[in-house]
Amino acid sequence: MIRTPFTKAQGVGNDFLIVALPAEAAALSPAWVRRICDRRLGVGADGVLVVSVPARAPEADAVVKIFNSDGSEAEISGNGTRCAAAYLVQAGCCGAQVSIRTGAGQKRLTLLSREENRFVFEMAMGAPVFSAAAIPFSPSSPVPEPPEPAEKPLEKIVGFDLPLSGGPRKVTVTSMGNPHCSLAVEHFDWDWEALGAEIEKHPFFPRRANVEFYRLLSRREIEVRFWERGVGMTLSSGTGSCAAAVAAILNRQAESPVTVKTLAGELRVRWESEGVFLTGPAEIICQGEFFSPEEFSSAKPP
Repeated sequence: MIRTPFTKAQGVGNDFLIVALPAEAAALSPAWVRRICDRRLGVGADGVLVVSVPARAPEADAVVKIFNSDGSEAEISGNGTRCAAAYLVQAGCCGAQVSIRTGAGQKRLTLLSREENRFVFEMAMGAPVFSAAAIPFSPSSPVPEPPEPAEKPLEKIVGFDLPLSGGPRKVTVTSMGNPHCSLAVEHFDWDWEALGAEIEKHPFFPRRANVEFYRLLSRREIEVRFWERGVGMTLSSGTGSCAAAVAAILNRQAESPVTVKTLAGELRVRWESEGVFLTGPAEIICQGEFFSPEEFSSAKPP
C-alpha cells in the first residue's frame, strides 16, 4: 500500500490534485492518475499536478508536470499552473513573483492578491501559435505556411471549414502551448459535448484538441463552454479561455481585454504585443493522503 500526500486546489472550478515529488521521480503511471482522479474510486479531480522543488531549470521556482484525468500528460494548463503557484506561495517557496517550468516552457505569474487560501494571479501565457505544423494541425489540404525566415505574418487558421459527421463547421485553430479548436455559437441549448468529443479526436489533430464553444455577450465579454482533451467537459479552462478570446478577436467579434464567463466564474484575458495574459483565482481546498495499491504508482513520494 502506498500513501501519497496530496493537496487539492481549484481554479474557477477546474480542480487538481497536487503531488510533490523530486524531479527524478516525477513520472506517474496512467493507471495511478486515472485512479486518484476518479470521483468515486479515488479523490476526484480534472488532473494531477506534479510539483518538483527545487527546480532543475534555470530561473524557475519549480517544475510542474500536468496529467489529465485519463492519465495522459498535457503540455500546460492555465488554471492548473495558477493552482501550482498558489501551492508554492502557501508553502513559502516563493513570493509575489512565481516562475514555473511547464511542458510548454517557462511561465511567469504575478500574485495580485491573497485572502487566506484564495489567491489571484496574472499569468504571462506567451504568444498564441498559429503555425499549423506547430499546433499541430494536419488538414487534408495543407494550410499555407510562411517562408523561413518569415517575411510576413503567419497564416492564421480562421474560419476553417472542419469536416464533421453533421457537416462542416467553421473553426479557429490555435495553440496556447496546447492545441485548441474554437467555435462561435449562438447558445448552448444543444449537445455541444458530443461535438466537442468528436473534434477532440478529429484526424486533423494528431495530438488531439481542446475544444471551446464561445457565445458573444459584448465586444469585451464572451461566455464559453469547454471540452478538454483527456478530461471531457470541464467547468472552465485557462488555456481554453485564452484560445476562445483570441479566436473572438481574430474574427473581429471582440477586442482586448476580454472577460470570459465560465460555468464556475470569470477569467480575464488580454492580448497585447507581448503576448496573452490570463488573470484569475486559485484556491487551496484541502490536504490529505491517497492510499493506493503499489501497482498504481510508478513513483513513490519522497
